[in-house]
Amino acid sequence: MLNHSKYSEEAYAALRIVSGLLFSFHGAQKLLGVLMDPTMMPPVGSQIWFGGVIELVGGVFIMLGLFTCYAGLLASGEMAVAYFQFHWKFAFDSNFFPVVNHGEMAIIYCFLFLYIAIKGAGKWSIMGLVKKTSNKKKR
Repeated sequence: MLNHSKYSEEAYAALRIVSGLLFSFHGAQKLLGVLMDPTMMPPVGSQIWFGGVIELVGGVFIMLGLFTCYAGLLASGEMAVAYFQFHWKFAFDSNFFPVVNHGEMAIIYCFLFLYIAIKGAGKWSIMGLVKKTSNKKKR
């Protein structure tokens, strides 16, 4: 019988790192104009600008495994707001369905970051290194 959980911590770390990196690209796009027309950048202080800050900083924190629970919860909440406010818009017509309103990624990110917020940093993270260092000092 195969041991499917043998590499589960490594797989989770890869999921956390890649999803944090991809999420941070959205923030870099909004705040720095990376891979987009710089004239389309949101005004500083607007709701979309604050979303970009959460995406850039939160994505980097999630990727590095630093304050992962807080960053994951904040990112999850931002994606919930993004779905309800910008994709669904509380329309009870055909726009109700994520495949129609193009909100699938917002929903996936929302639940992925909620999972990361609950599970924590895990392996290959700065917080993991900090825990190892503090445990060695206690011995």
